[in-house]
Amino acid sequence: MSALVSLKTSPLRTPGRSVIGPDPVHSNGSNGFTKTPSPSGSRARPAKKAAAQPVDEASLDNPDLGPFLLKLARETVGSGENPNKALDYAVRASKSFELCSGPGLDLAMSLHLVAAIYCSLGRFEEATRVLERSIEVSDPENGSDHALAKFSGYMQLGDTYSMLGQLEQSILCYGSGLKIQMDTLGESDPRVAETCRYLAEAHVQVMQFDEAENYSMKTLEIHREHKGPASIEEAADRRLMALIYEAKGDYESALEHLVLASMLMIANGQDNEVAAIDMGIGDIYLSLCRFDEAVFSYQKALTVFKSTRGENHPSVASVFIRLADLYYKTGKLRESKSYCENALRIYAKPLPGIVSEEIATGLTEIAAIYEAVNEPEEALKLLQKAMKLLEDTPAHRSTIAGIEAQMGVMFYMLGRFGEAWSSLDSAIEKLRASGERKSAYFGIVLNQLGLSCVQLYKLGEAARLFEEARDILEQECGICHLDTLGVYSNLAATYDAMGRVESAIEILEYILKVREEKLGTANPDVDDEKKRLADLLKEAGRARNRKGKSLENLLGGSNSQRMKKDGMKKWSGTSFKT
Repeated sequence: MSALVSLKTSPLRTPGRSVIGPDPVHSNGSNGFTKTPSPSGSRARPAKKAAAQPVDEASLDNPDLGPFLLKLARETVGSGENPNKALDYAVRASKSFELCSGPGLDLAMSLHLVAAIYCSLGRFEEATRVLERSIEVSDPENGSDHALAKFSGYMQLGDTYSMLGQLEQSILCYGSGLKIQMDTLGESDPRVAETCRYLAEAHVQVMQFDEAENYSMKTLEIHREHKGPASIEEAADRRLMALIYEAKGDYESALEHLVLASMLMIANGQDNEVAAIDMGIGDIYLSLCRFDEAVFSYQKALTVFKSTRGENHPSVASVFIRLADLYYKTGKLRESKSYCENALRIYAKPLPGIVSEEIATGLTEIAAIYEAVNEPEEALKLLQKAMKLLEDTPAHRSTIAGIEAQMGVMFYMLGRFGEAWSSLDSAIEKLRASGERKSAYFGIVLNQLGLSCVQLYKLGEAARLFEEARDILEQECGICHLDTLGVYSNLAATYDAMGRVESAIEILEYILKVREEKLGTANPDVDDEKKRLADLLKEAGRARNRKGKSLENLLGGSNSQRMKKDGMKKWSGTSFKT
């Protein structure tokens, strides 16, 4: 009978979330658009008593009323007293502008303010509808002010989608905004560089690193043209380039950018930033197995952080975690655990003003180390603490999903398959809602959920999950990738358990053919596949079909899935492996 295998790339870590913290209003004045006053950033004076008097709805067609109401809305926002009153003023201002002047700049700006107030109230869905309307009423043909108001609408809408966790929609909006900005200001305007960087960071968030590299390179080129050599902006661009190259596995290029960034920051006297870059350099050295150089870089960063931020700052804990990971990878488990404990002591008594998300991230990283040293119970406790620190909001949805997926794997390792299924199912639901249903990470979590279903004898559900994971991973990794072949193995094992022996045999024959071509006939994985196929053929009373079938014929051009081997464990009385 065939076997289930689990992916080596297990969902133990949240997909890399990058450098941008989404804001309800994209209000970077340097980007070349008319600013929309944000609920927290307006400098208007507090509203006067006369401003609170009600305005007759019947008089909204008065052309003087729109500007008056908009002024009241801005002043009310600036006072911070009553956002609902500010919303009422802003909504009526937009209605007045629509009645009196129709589509145009005034209406667009009032709608931007309405959306900003909705976001401050957590009413993101309503904000998106208002922003879509603001985009409709802005016509770039009417001049640069109108074009840049449309740009502002797109960027604000992208930020709102980001707050909802809908990152793919967010990127589409940013891209539309960038096109308008480039058409209006030119492709090499410094403000275009800021938007390109924004897009690069957004693509990093969804792990689209080729696109991120293109935008980041464009940003670097513009800054070098306008800022001259040795600028802080160039240093920031090179740090982002290093992050992208590291994610792509091009460690030498990442190291080159980080060293250049460090030199630029030293030239500008930015010691704290140099320390942060040293941490990145240590990460690259660790990936290259240059352990002594990694330790030296981490210790340099640790010394600076302790002297400038204090010994109990989370940045110090972050260096401890990196050292713990390094010592785990070099087999020094006692030192690794000691550094984990040092970091946990800092997180146990956080300094005032430290955001809970930073602590939660540190706890999940420590949990991954405890899991690696085979202490899943301790890892689970840390993950549960991290979950409590995060509010269940759309902005945190993907992060929480990553933690739940990590917990699901822990439960699975402990044989608590019901809890594993529950945790992984919740993670899948959040990832679907946040628009990550097409990422390789989503396919991996689907695979893990399928494995849990197998352990609970939910074979029909397991087959559907493996089929969906196969489709996603085929698209992301290719049909001959080892992850894809692993999912085929799981699907074959599930089909076999469901009595669909012929389907299982056809999949295993294809897997074996590809593995022989890629790995050679002497590889242990090939031997394992041969044994499983031989067992199935013996049951079916058949011999191996040596003619390789095309994938289209094999799978009918539809469902496809993948997985990697991570370990082996008997499932019940059959020979399923997980």
